[in-house]
Amino acid sequence: MIDLEAVSEVTGLSESTIQSLIRADEFPKPRKASARRTCWLLREIEEWAESRPVSDLLPPPNTATGGRNGKPKARNALLVTQDAPID
Repeated sequence: MIDLEAVSEVTGLSESTIQSLIRADEFPKPRKASARRTCWLLREIEEWAESRPVSDLLPPPNTATGGRNGKPKARNALLVTQDAPID
């Protein structure tokens, strides 16, 4: 079982959007984990996500793996200089 914050992270939706979808009967309702706590079954959230239609919209061009100028971002790059011996 996961809480609202985790549901938001899993779906990429804000907590307020999730609550609006629940009120509109367009999202799985939470379950009572205890008298004062509600949670969702991860399986139900995954099933809801899989039931969503596939989008025909392409992501905007600035969301690629490259940086703002189109050059690839260097992540965890190991810099090696000619002066440094490699063992």
